[in-house]
Amino acid sequence: MDTSKHSLSTLFEQLGMPADKASIEDFIGRHSPLPSEIALQDAPFWSEAQSHFLEEGLEEDSDWAEIIDELDAMLRH
Repeated sequence: MDTSKHSLSTLFEQLGMPADKASIEDFIGRHSPLPSEIALQDAPFWSEAQSHFLEEGLEEDSDWAEIIDELDAMLRH
């Protein structure tokens, strides 16, 4: 069982996206602000697999949930 604390970089890696700081900042800049009526996992910029991963992580309150919430908050500002 993986008990390591996840970071934005590891989340982006898990989602199959560039995970360096500049790429993450660029992604957030391009997709912010995410309207409050759209759930993070329903945002149009995710693939079906990415959306499913995010939804499952939140629904199951997995060890990814905290960092998914952090990404959600970053996209809302």
